[in-house]
Amino acid sequence: MGRPMAANLVKAGFDVIAYNRTQSTAQAFADQEGATVAATPRQAAERAEVIITMLADERSLRAVYDGPDGVLNACRPGLIAIDMGTTGPAGVGRLGIQIAATGAQMVDAPVSGSTAAAEEGTLTILAGGPPESIDAVQPVLLAMGSTIYRLGPLTAGQSMKLAVNAVIFALGGAVSEALVLAERAGIDRQLAYEVFENSAIAAPMVKYRHGAFIDPDNTPAAFALTLAAKDLGLIQELAKTVGAPMPQSALNAQVIHAAVARGLGDRDMAAVAVYLREFAGT
Repeated sequence: MGRPMAANLVKAGFDVIAYNRTQSTAQAFADQEGATVAATPRQAAERAEVIITMLADERSLRAVYDGPDGVLNACRPGLIAIDMGTTGPAGVGRLGIQIAATGAQMVDAPVSGSTAAAEEGTLTILAGGPPESIDAVQPVLLAMGSTIYRLGPLTAGQSMKLAVNAVIFALGGAVSEALVLAERAGIDRQLAYEVFENSAIAAPMVKYRHGAFIDPDNTPAAFALTLAAKDLGLIQELAKTVGAPMPQSALNAQVIHAAVARGLGDRDMAAVAVYLREFAGT
């Protein structure tokens, strides 16, 4: 997701300084898109007015911010840091306190949408943070997404993203179960999925995950099961904190953790259907 989002920033006319743990990846992006490369996160932050992170989890985010070469050592008044990954409210809250202590400001702005939406710049952006900070970075956000929801103070974007993902995992699990059910009843997989795509359950996710469900062995993962397991952990943590009963998410977490334990962690979340087929003996 991060690469097409950064490419759209370049296309919108912003000067982009790229950093990646794998320097060759950053360099390849810079050469193709016309960006420049920083050797360290701190170096990138020292040269920037806005910092954007799009990382897998809080551990990866802290690796970029902490230490002598981390972003925190370059934070200063006037700089705005935006976290666009699914880090979770607690993780963003902890980092936000440290960023505020430097005089800089933070916005959490996780996204909803497919990789295609990231490429097209039509992501839905779920923003939390000081209104003046969101105002300041709105042109940046609109280079990557078509809709911005202002949801409240810092961490509100993360909470909303987890709520959205709770539905995604529930829908993904239901489609997996129903597809295997149709197959076991003698209906061709492709035909059954075509019905899904032209029925009352034809959500956008059902349509753009067609390949992952129909041909899981040859379709690259758009959202790996390991990331789904991580997000479900964050969902359960938030639910416990705010006192929201989420029995369906708890069951989805059990199934996804079991699928990961079976060696499917790097597969797309649609591989829940692969895991269920093993139980069905197909």
